[in-house]
Amino acid sequence: MATEQELSDFLRSVEKRAFKRVVYALRSDDSALDVVQDAMIKLAEKYADRPASELPLIFQRILSNATMDWFRREKTRGALFSNLSDFDSAEPGGDFDVLELLQLAEGSLGTESAADAVSRAQMLQIIESEVAELPARQREAFLLRYWEEFDVAETAAVMGCSQGSVKTHCSRAVHALAKSLRAKGITP
Repeated sequence: MATEQELSDFLRSVEKRAFKRVVYALRSDDSALDVVQDAMIKLAEKYADRPASELPLIFQRILSNATMDWFRREKTRGALFSNLSDFDSAEPGGDFDVLELLQLAEGSLGTESAADAVSRAQMLQIIESEVAELPARQREAFLLRYWEEFDVAETAAVMGCSQGSVKTHCSRAVHALAKSLRAKGITP
C-alpha cells in the first residue's frame, strides 16, 4: 500500500507530463487541466491502497480513459448543441513550457547565448507541433514510450492493445516525425 507521501510525490512527479500529454490530445489547456485533475482525484480516491510501484500504470490507464471520456462527452454535447464560440480562433500558448523541463548541459555553468536560447526554443516549438500533429494512437504510444519511458508491455497495458500494436504505432510515429523534422531542416 502506497503511503500518503508516496502518492503525493508520485502525483507531483507526473503532473506536468500528464498535462502536456492531454493537451496534445485535447488541444485545450483548460480541458486538459480538468481531465488531469479528475484522473489524479480518481487515483487518490480509488487506488491509494495499491502499492506505489503500481501507481504509474494505473494512473496512465485512468488518464487515457478520462481523455476518451472527454471525447465522448464532447461528441454527445456537439450532437445536441451548437456552440458558436467553437468557431473562434484559439489562443496561442499557455503557461506550461517544454523549456522548463530542459536542463542546461553540465559544462555550460548556466550560461547560454541569447541566439542559442532562441534557436533551441524555436526547435522545441517545431518538434512539439509535429508531435501534436501525429495521429492520436501514434502520439499516445510515442509519448508513453519515449516521454514517460514505459516499456512496450507497460505501454500496451495502458493503451489496451497488444505489444505488437505499440511497436507499430511507435515505429510509425518515429518515422513520421523524422520525415517531417528533416523537411523542416532539423536533423540529429
